Parts: sequence; structure tokens; C-alpha cells
Amino acid sequence: MNSITKRQQASRMAVNLNAPRASPIQIQRSAICEAACGARSAKAVLVSAPAGFGKTTAMSQIRSRLESSGVTTAWLTCDAADNDPARFSCNLAAAVAQLKLAHSGRDTDEVQPSLSALDTIDRLRRIPSPFAIFLDDLEHLQESAVLGLLAQLLDQLPRHGLIVIGTRTRPDIGLARLRVHGELVEIDASSLRFSLDETVEFFNDKRHLAIPLDELRQLHQSTEGWVAAIWLASVALERHVRHGDFIARFSGSDKAVAEYLTEDVLNRQPAAIRNFLLRTSILKSLSPALCDAILRRSDSAEMLDKLERSNLFLTSIDGPERTYRYHSLFASFLREQFALEMPDEVCRLRIEASCWNEDQGHVVPAIDYAIDAHDYDRALTLLSSHADCFLSGGRWRLLSRWFGAIPLQLIAAYPVLQVAHILALYFTRGAHEAIKCMEQPELEKATDQLVITHLRALRPLLLASIDRHEDAYEVGLTALSTFPTGNSFADNVLANIMAVAFAFKGEYDEARKLLDAARNTQGESPNAFGLMYTEAVEGMIDMQEGRLRQATARFRMAVAATGAPSYGYTTGNAWAGVLYAHALYEANELEQAARLLQVYVPMTKEIGLPDHMITGHVTLARIAIANGDVHHASQLLSELEYLGHHRHVVRAVASAKLERARLLLMQGDLSAAQSELERASFPEVWKRCKVLRLSANDVDYLELGRLRWLILAGKGREALPIIESAISVANSERRLRRAMKLAVLKSLALEAAGDYAAATIQMGEVLKAAAPEGIMRLVLDEGTRARNIIVRLERSARMEPDRLRDPILLDYLQRLLAGFWQGPQDGIGQLANDDGGMVPPLTAAETKVLELLAAGYSNRAMSEKLFVSDSTVRTHVRNISLKLDTHSRVQAIAKARLLGLIS
Repeated sequence: MNSITKRQQASRMAVNLNAPRASPIQIQRSAICEAACGARSAKAVLVSAPAGFGKTTAMSQIRSRLESSGVTTAWLTCDAADNDPARFSCNLAAAVAQLKLAHSGRDTDEVQPSLSALDTIDRLRRIPSPFAIFLDDLEHLQESAVLGLLAQLLDQLPRHGLIVIGTRTRPDIGLARLRVHGELVEIDASSLRFSLDETVEFFNDKRHLAIPLDELRQLHQSTEGWVAAIWLASVALERHVRHGDFIARFSGSDKAVAEYLTEDVLNRQPAAIRNFLLRTSILKSLSPALCDAILRRSDSAEMLDKLERSNLFLTSIDGPERTYRYHSLFASFLREQFALEMPDEVCRLRIEASCWNEDQGHVVPAIDYAIDAHDYDRALTLLSSHADCFLSGGRWRLLSRWFGAIPLQLIAAYPVLQVAHILALYFTRGAHEAIKCMEQPELEKATDQLVITHLRALRPLLLASIDRHEDAYEVGLTALSTFPTGNSFADNVLANIMAVAFAFKGEYDEARKLLDAARNTQGESPNAFGLMYTEAVEGMIDMQEGRLRQATARFRMAVAATGAPSYGYTTGNAWAGVLYAHALYEANELEQAARLLQVYVPMTKEIGLPDHMITGHVTLARIAIANGDVHHASQLLSELEYLGHHRHVVRAVASAKLERARLLLMQGDLSAAQSELERASFPEVWKRCKVLRLSANDVDYLELGRLRWLILAGKGREALPIIESAISVANSERRLRRAMKLAVLKSLALEAAGDYAAATIQMGEVLKAAAPEGIMRLVLDEGTRARNIIVRLERSARMEPDRLRDPILLDYLQRLLAGFWQGPQDGIGQLANDDGGMVPPLTAAETKVLELLAAGYSNRAMSEKLFVSDSTVRTHVRNISLKLDTHSRVQAIAKARLLGLIS
């Protein structure tokens, strides 16, 4: 692909990043502005209505009102192409860069917008003063990954930030939660409709038309305040002498609007203007240069100025080059008319637009216009020429959109695009769909060497992605016999996936050799996708060998690799994102881990990566427990179980049940935990986990779950020999992280057996190894019993003479103890107050709230069940914590059970 200059990129973004200019005939929507700007607690303003209700105008006025009060704003108009998360992330980053420019006062060229979605959110949180981001035409966004990013943006928005959304439909971005908390202002069609007073003001003061009040009342009633219909009527009445006759027959319906546009707007235009309107209707945005090119004229700038002055539904958008957009209603009407009157011209002009964009180096719109014109040969030729760039850039959603619009039989004539199609399906709809595509007869019989090379690399990748790692290993070994092939992309994919296969077999040295080979295939210009994959895989090996710091660094590099120009958010897919989040969780960086997972877990659901799907859901569930939200944790585990059934990944089902058993154990319900462990017993699954080093089950497997149950059931002596044998096996297999986890359980088993001194010594040995790596959750997740041992260990370490003290270990022990107080497990089995003081009695209402908390109810659910407000529930929860001297909900539940306050 020809490189796109910064100026070209800026020109392409300008259409989306600039708000429409205000028209002098706008009615000021004071009530709407007051509602949007006066709600100090709001995080979002939703302006939702069908086409023609003046959403964009209202948003523009809200923006002006905010700016006049010192609020910095940025504007982004969405379109269908923004369903590609890479593009949307880039546009969002550019909008945030505008906010930062306004605060810094620097020149535009000095600020490079980040393409990392999470980095963009971080930048927003660091903006010190009030700001608002306007997102118009949001109905175009339908991809769950993009909507998930918006939900995360709203969730992480600082208190002085505001998102104003204009849309025809209600987006699935967590608005219900905002509504419940009073953080959402909703402006719907009923609010946007003109009142009678506004209709009168519009005709008399803005349009300067002397229409009797009775007739205006009749017009207002027939149009029901629909802004577009009122506007169209005003234009028509300028040309009608007998106002009453027109008003009597103008209903304001869609049919009436279409008839009016035909008879009173289009047919009344001079032939030159009419022709220009129809022919340019196929353009998504209009610039003088593009219009000149497709119409083969040189006066498009003057024509666009004339249309703007005539108020012919043309919106001007400021930018490096003057750009325009037709009102959506008008554009739709014009395209229908154009197709009826000159059907042959529609495709021809779209092809002209495609050619012009290709000449400008704008490959994406060039392909878009070619597909719109049904010139699939041209689209496929362009795609073939630039396939390497799209592949290495990981533009899977963009590719998927194009392939979905092109007949499959035509793609078969372009071998390299068949490979791109398989990859696009894999990264957007999952491995099963990609395998179906790969099993097409023409591909099975392929003779093209390039196709054969790619298929050899893709087969093990797809097999591994549906949890058939043994088959992936065998197929990949055959493919390695011809490695390297000289095709950098295929060689990189094969080397990386076979490194995973060798690592899962425990052959770490062979895996690392292949990872080095993968790096060598990239030469001097590594692509983002390959770099992400290679570093993520080696990070997985580091993690299994207990090197958390090195693993975290590699995962961070893998995620950062996707921040290069032309790539973006989506290429840092679940491979790197989930692994990085899990490493952060292990270091007890819960907030940052949660933010990453909220973005990447939806992607694992879409493409069904087994280990990442399991790791993402289980980690999010544990973070939810750490925040005292047992109900949400249960939901996440149920979702994982459902996905396992839906994706035919039995290991996901077993892992969900295993984690549910752990949760029940931490809540002290031994009987229920034992039953859940039995339900998690899938012999074939856990047999595989003994043989394969599957990352999601490295330290979470059935035997370990049963050992934990024995310990918490007071059967530590029974567990000890099993644990010691398992530690020996783990060390011999270089599963050092697993060995460390088992060593923690050994300490707990010694404690349960009453050998407190040995338990403390054992824990000390584990923590001396864990401290340099900053490993935290491996210990914290074991709860109060682990904490009691660490308390003794920390006291002993503090009592050592200065010359014998290990400051690194002492600091680590103190951080661990602080982590218990913040986490969920500190309350599990927590003892009474250290000072032995009496607990103040709970009221009947507080006891009921405590019982509901123990049952996993959220604040909202409790308020509905008890028929009280959210604030009342929060007051009860706060009083309970004060009386029990606890620091989290789970602490309060556990302590109340120990004291016999609840069952």
C-alpha cells in the first residue's frame, strides 16, 4: 500500500472531526441546552430520535453553550467505517488530541494522537478541567468491540468529563447503569419536536414569512413538530402565494416529504444544479476536488458555495479542505431519484470516485466505492495489491466487511485473498467459521504455492484455536519441514503458533528457538501483528516459569506493538490484551487489569480463543470478588460456562465450575464447593491438562481445587503427601509457577495440621522466591489462612536485627498484608476484632441487608427487594462496616458468619 501522508490522514479525518457550522436561521433550543448543560452529575447526554428531528443542531447548540462556560469540546461524527475498531480508535484518539491541544495551547502539528484505545482513555482521565466529547450519528456503530470501547470510555470518564451522543437508535453501551445512578440525561423525539411557539418563531423571525397564526397552528399540528417537515414546509411556502392551500395538503408524513422534495425542491432547480445534486448524491462527503474529478468539471467549489447559500440541505464542515455533507434525508432521497432516472450513471460515478481516491492514496475509500459500484473485479484487484498491508496491519474487521459484500465465487480467483478471507473470519467470527472457509473444495485442491504456504501455516493456528492442540502440533510439525518458505507473513504465523505448540508440550527450549525464528522472519520492518504474537507467546512461557516481571514486560510490548500508525486497537487483540491483564492481576494491579479485560474479553467471546476466554472471565470474576461484588462474579462464571457449551470447549465449562467451587470455598460453604468440584470433574479435560501446559489451567486445575478443599475442610495432613508429590512433578516439568502455588498450599496444609512453625517456614521460602518477581495474587487468592501465616512471618521479619533484615522481603510482606485488606479473601473467615471489643448490635434492617449481601445482591437489587432507595442501602452497608470494623463487603459477611449474626 502506498504510504498515506500525515496531511492526507488529516484531510480524511477532517470530515469526521469537525462539527457542522451553525446556520443563522436556527432556533435556539434553550430548554434542551439547559437540560444537557445543567445536570452536573451527568456522565452522558443521549440525544436520540429518528432522522430529521434536529439532533445534530441541538448537539451543536449544547456544544456552544458548554464552550461559553469554559468547557473544552471535541466532535466526532461516526460512519459505517468506524465499525472497524482500528479506525474508530484512531478517530477517537484524534478527538482527544483536540481536547489536549485546547488545554496545552500547542500547534496541531505538535500533537500526535495515540492509536491505543486504552491510552486514549488514560489521556482523558489526565485532562484537568471540564471537557465534553460529542459523538454524532452513533447508530452506525454496531460492532461489539467498538461498543465495548465506548462502554469502557463512559465507565472510566472522570467526573468533569461528559459524552454527548446523537443517534437514531439506543446503543448497547451500559446506559441503563448510568440511568440508575442519575448520570444520564435523555433527550428524545418528544423533547426535540418544535413547540408551537418555536414554530411561530421559526417562520416569523428566522424565515421572515408572514403566515397567519391559525395556519401555523394547523401546520404545527399536521407535522407534529417534526423539524425536518417544518423546515421543508418553510422552503416551499417561500414559493407559494396561497399559503393556506399548501398547508392544508401538507401532512408532514414521509410520503409528503418525498413528494415535496421531488416537486418543490428538485424539480424547481435549474438543470445544472439538479444534475449536480443527483450525481454527487453517491458521495459520502463532498470536496471540490472529488466533485470536479467525478463530474469532469472545474467549478465544483463555486457550485457547493451556491448550494450552501441556497440552504439546499448542505452542511459545511471545516477542515484542511472545505468539505460538505448532504442532510441524511435529502441524500437518501437524491440517491433514490438518481437510481431511478440515471441507473447507468450510478455505478460509473462510483467507479470514478474509486479511481480518484486510489490516485490520492486513499485505498480504503477506493475499495468502498468500487464495492458500492458492484465493480468487484476492481475491488478485488485493489485488495490483492494491498493485501500484505491489511494482513500485517491486522485490519480484520475491515477485510471482513469487504468480503461479506463480495460474492464468494469471485474471491476464489484471487488466491491470496482466500487466505485473507480465512484470517478475517478467524479474527471476527471465530475459528470454526474460518475452518469452514478453509475446507472449500477449491482450497483443498489448491496448486498455487502461495496459497499452499499460507494454508500450511493457518491449519495449526485454527486447530489450536478450537482447543485441538494435539492435532495442531502434528499438523504443524509437517509444515515445519518446509520452513522457512520465504513468505514473511506465513513463516511468522507458523513459527509463532508452533512455538505455542512446543510450549504447551513443555518443550520450552524448542519454543524459544521458533520465537527467535519468528523474529528473524520479520526482517528490518516488523509488522505489528507478528511482533504482538511473538512477544505474547514468549511472555506465556515466562509466566509458566514464574518470571512475572519479564512476562509483564513482554505482554506490555505486545500490546504497545499495535500502537504504530495504520494499525490500532483491534490488532492488539485478545492474545496480548488478556495475557497482559492477567499479569497485572497477578501483581495486584486490579483496576488496570479490569480496564483491559473489559475491552478485550468481549473479543474473546467473538473469536472463541479457549485459554484467553477462560483466563479473561476467571480473572474478571476474581476482581469482582475483590470489589465485593459476588453477584457479578457469579454472572461472569455463568457466562463462561455458557460460552464453553456454545463454542464446544468443554475445558471452559470445567474451568467455570472449578472457579465456582473456589468461590464457594472462600465463602465457607464446603458442601456446595464439594458438589461443584464433582460437577467440574471432566476426566478427559484434566487428563489433557496434565500432559499439556495450557496457560489458563497452569495453576487452576481439578487436583489443586480438591487439595484446597481438603485443607479448608481441616484435612491438612491428608493433603500434605499429595501436595509434596505434585510439587516434585511440577519442578521436574519446569512448571515453576504451579510449583509455587502448590508450595503456598503446602504451607496452608501445615497450618491446618497444627504445625504452625513449619507452615511459617514453608511460607517464608515461597515468598522469598515470589518477592523479587512481585507475585501477589498467587498468595492473596488463598485468603485469611494465608494472611494469618504472613502476619506471623512479617512480625518475625521485623524482629530480626538490622543486619539480618531483608528490606525487599519486608516491604513485600507489608504490601501483601495491605493487599489482603483490599481483596476479597481478607474477610473470608476473618477473626473478631483484635482488641476483643464487643460488636455493636445490628438493627433489623442492617441484618436483612447483611443477609442479602451474603446472597450476592447488588445495591440496586437490595433497594428493589426492600423497597428503599439506593442511598438508604448504602447507608446500611456503611453502618454495617463501621459496627463490624471491616473494610469490604466480603469481610463483613465472613465476620458476621463467624459471630453468628447470619447463617
